[in-house]
Amino acid sequence: MTLPPPTVLPPETEPALDLLTVPQVMARLQLGRSAVYDLLRTRQLASITLGRARRIPTHALTDFIRTRLEQEAAA
Repeated sequence: MTLPPPTVLPPETEPALDLLTVPQVMARLQLGRSAVYDLLRTRQLASITLGRARRIPTHALTDFIRTRLEQEAAA
C-alpha cells in the first residue's frame, strides 16, 4: 500500500499566528509584570488587544529580541 504524497501549502499561506499572554512573555524574558507593560506602553514590544486581554504575537517578541541584540552589538 502506498502513501499519498505529502500536502504542500502554497507559499502565500501563512501559519497560524501564535499569541502570548503577558505572563508568558514575563516568563520568556524573565521580567516582571511592570517591565513587560512598560515595553508595551512604550511600543518597544508590539501587541494587540482583544476585549480587555492583551496578547503579544510571537513574531513581535522575536523581533524585539533581535532588535535589542542588534542594538547591543552596535554599542
